Amino acid sequence: MDDASSAVLSPGLSTSAASESLLDKKLKKSPGLIGSLVFGAVLLAGLAYAGFHLVNDISGVHTANAWPYVLLGVALLIALGFEFVNGFHDTANAVATVIYTHSLEPHVAVVWSGTWNLIGVLTSSGGVAFSILSLLPVELILQVGKGAGFAMVFALLIAAILWNLGTWALGLPASSSHTLIGSIIGVGIANQLMNGRNGTSGVDWTQVSNVFRVLLISPLVGFACAALLLLVLKFLIKDKALYESPKGDAPPPFWIRAMLILTCTGVSFGHGSNDGQKGMGLIMLILIGVVPTAYALNHAVGIQQVPDFAAVSEQAAGVLGRYVSPDAVMGDARSDLTEYIRTKEYTPNTPLAARQLAIDISHEVELYKSLAAVPPNQQQNVRNDMYVESEALRLMAKSGQPHFSSAETSVLTNYRKHLDVSTKFIPTWVKVIVAIALGLGTMVGWKRIVVTVGEKIGKEHLTYAQGASAEIVAAATIIAADQFKMPVSTTHVLSSGVAGTMMANGSGLQISTIRNIALAWVFTLPAAALLAGCLFWVLRQFIH
Repeated sequence: MDDASSAVLSPGLSTSAASESLLDKKLKKSPGLIGSLVFGAVLLAGLAYAGFHLVNDISGVHTANAWPYVLLGVALLIALGFEFVNGFHDTANAVATVIYTHSLEPHVAVVWSGTWNLIGVLTSSGGVAFSILSLLPVELILQVGKGAGFAMVFALLIAAILWNLGTWALGLPASSSHTLIGSIIGVGIANQLMNGRNGTSGVDWTQVSNVFRVLLISPLVGFACAALLLLVLKFLIKDKALYESPKGDAPPPFWIRAMLILTCTGVSFGHGSNDGQKGMGLIMLILIGVVPTAYALNHAVGIQQVPDFAAVSEQAAGVLGRYVSPDAVMGDARSDLTEYIRTKEYTPNTPLAARQLAIDISHEVELYKSLAAVPPNQQQNVRNDMYVESEALRLMAKSGQPHFSSAETSVLTNYRKHLDVSTKFIPTWVKVIVAIALGLGTMVGWKRIVVTVGEKIGKEHLTYAQGASAEIVAAATIIAADQFKMPVSTTHVLSSGVAGTMMANGSGLQISTIRNIALAWVFTLPAAALLAGCLFWVLRQFIH
């Protein structure tokens, strides 16, 4: 076993040298020629599919300057690099128990997990991706195609990659979600300080607190529920084989093996449907910034949908018009709403601006008949109008200003859905390439995390029942969070679930590991924020 992996093994574990040697051989086992060829074929097919659709989408974009395409390539590589490193941590957790318990050979487990990650990514709603993006400063999102926007994307991605690599090198199951949110906060604060405003005004702290609350509660849920589930299993299932740890390299009994493979499948699917969305959202920001003609608006919204959109817009404008104050002064509607989103300060001008922007958007859509027909030089402007309108309505509903009736809220919610369909979409090729990046990361970095989960958290080896309990709870938690469009950490939910089963089983915990994981949790957000803020400042000196 390599030095880093050996370092995470505790001398207190009751493991024989022969058993460690077997695990060592399994961890070092090559996928073989056939496995390598199959993986290579899948990789090439995925890249060809993504490349074909990307080229097809931008083929109608004519520019004499090659720089935007160079920038697009670099930005996509960095974004996929984040998902690649994400695979080191999070996807490796999904395969930890089936590999450690010898239920599946390592490289079979990785391919199986990767397949279900892909299915999870492809069937995801995209809601988590855009809930993450809503944390970003609105003025930077509207300038995503300019220097400040690119500096933002590069800074938060590079900071997240560096922190994830550092914690992976130490074999610590750190959270990619936690890291990315810390990076977003750092960029938001740095942007405001650089513009001479209060640093905290650049961050939607209400939204951050909601996300952070989920990241805090989910490990506690994982710990308690996994412990409870293990106790329930002990009460209901008396087969002693379920509560044993792996012996040599022999797989567990068939029914236990099937259960562990099923739980691995659930965690892999849940991880793809939740964690995979973070990279997808950032890739969409990059595409919107570099080639807005192709990606600023959802060209699938065509002639058949326009009349419905216009009718819904008219209804929304009517609702907003009821709350326009006589003191309101007509200004630039998008600028007024952008300032409202940034400051969260409701003024008499806010409903007036929202009503006016609803009318303007409706006229634009009706004029061009479909979003694909919007002139290239207007695609970004129409998208920004729709984005600002949707975010302003979201904040109004959350703040309770003005106090809409239930019928009015229903009208505005329906209008927001129409706006979001037009701007918050993710092409299938983006989902495919993100899934490939996750799978590649897993194949490179899974070994360290497998050893940590299997042998480092508790003072005794992980039993079959403990692995199943932790993974069932992790899968359920992640999939539930996806339904609420909230990001959670696969790593923290699963590792806390393993710790909970160790406590319930009376196995004891290795305090040094728990301490290191807890310290990584505590320091991830401020460290990522500081790193991203500094990178943003440096990049702004060169990117204008």
